[in-house]
Amino acid sequence: MTTKKQWAVLDVNPASPSTSDLRALFNGRVIAPDDPRYETARTVFYGGIDRRPSAIVRAADAGDVSRLVKLAREHGFELAVRSGGHSVAGHSATENGIVLDLSAMKDLQINLEEQTAWAETGLTAGEFTDAAGAHGLAVGFGDTGSVGLGGITLGGGVGYLVRKYGLTIDSLLAAEVVTADGQLLHVDDKSHPDLFWAIRGGGGNFGVATRFKFQLHEVDMVFGGMLILPATPDTIASFIAEAESAPEDLSTIANVLTAPPMPFLPAEAHGKPIIMAMMVYAGDPAAGERLLAPFRALAAPYADTLRPMRYPEMYPPEEGEYHPVGANRTMFLDRVTRSEAEMILDRLQRSSGSMAVTQLRVLGGAMARVPVNATAFAHRQSKIMANLAALYEKPEEKEVHEEWVAEFFSSLQQSDTGMYVNFVGAEGDAAVQAAYPGGTWERLRVIKARYDPGNLFRLNQNIPPVERSL
Repeated sequence: MTTKKQWAVLDVNPASPSTSDLRALFNGRVIAPDDPRYETARTVFYGGIDRRPSAIVRAADAGDVSRLVKLAREHGFELAVRSGGHSVAGHSATENGIVLDLSAMKDLQINLEEQTAWAETGLTAGEFTDAAGAHGLAVGFGDTGSVGLGGITLGGGVGYLVRKYGLTIDSLLAAEVVTADGQLLHVDDKSHPDLFWAIRGGGGNFGVATRFKFQLHEVDMVFGGMLILPATPDTIASFIAEAESAPEDLSTIANVLTAPPMPFLPAEAHGKPIIMAMMVYAGDPAAGERLLAPFRALAAPYADTLRPMRYPEMYPPEEGEYHPVGANRTMFLDRVTRSEAEMILDRLQRSSGSMAVTQLRVLGGAMARVPVNATAFAHRQSKIMANLAALYEKPEEKEVHEEWVAEFFSSLQQSDTGMYVNFVGAEGDAAVQAAYPGGTWERLRVIKARYDPGNLFRLNQNIPPVERSL
């Protein structure tokens, strides 16, 4: 038997390719430390991640991806795969390894007759949504336009259409994946169905997804935007109750925090607890206005931008230099009553971070109608997803904020002990396994051994292959 450590180092040639070799192989699409683009190219979305790769290879196509994967397998260097660079744990970056940067791979082919789209994985959620939205069509991604399609899709995808059309992976019809042996495989429910099951929630453990085929949905005009209310135990609990009882056309993301001095907030709201809710009613806008009236009636809003809009407007332009540093945890909750709301407000007030946030997403609807074992995302019956975070600026404060979020997490924990893999940070093996409850974890390990027995794709929320005799 080989150990997990041995699996990771089989057939390794210690002599990694030089920068000049890489530039020859990839037609100059290589960014090394001596390149003026290097500092920008190595920077990921989240702050506090300061890794210096030996090179960044911006792949032009699946052929480039295959060549670099083969090199990584031959030489054994650490390979980071970057789509949009939003990995909470910093897996889009590597220290001394090589980054496979997919951001130049942005081809998008929309078939209006079939209402499908083939999309390369360097596209962002915002870019895809804008292009599909021009035809009154959409796929549900997350709540941030700059997220890359690769990462959000492989982890599941929970966003503004989750109750209406399910997770991102519920719209995934097929994919093209470069596996650890450098092969480009077409995977769907008939071709390599085991791999197709695994990539729908199993993250980047099984290969590099280069293209996705999505089912498009008719989403043109919606009733949506932002609603900011005073946060009290009653308004928080009532907001969640209204979101749970609302039609499936409505998906909400409620952020509970202390109001910063945002220009669109009245001065009397600054420093007060607020609910900053992002809301999308993906049905008739006139019906949406009526159905969102109970939310507006919970308290006198501090701000209200809810209106009929085109769906892509939910992804406004973002500040390119925003790189938050935070301590965070993700979890699922069975309920948020007045008691939980009191706890949330109490814990937020105890944080010494520059900003402390509890994000609550009511689930259910189309997401919950998919069988638990149909994909590697096994949280179909989870009721509410919560994300806890404290943002801070001084690195020496990290321990204080990590202790705060760990205690908060422990106090709020209920019967659902799962975690959403796309929001798991650098929390260790237990958190990764919590993302794959029941038999999902072992099934993924078996598939991992089939497609990546050497654990080449290990810079992720790693699922080690089952051990087997050589």
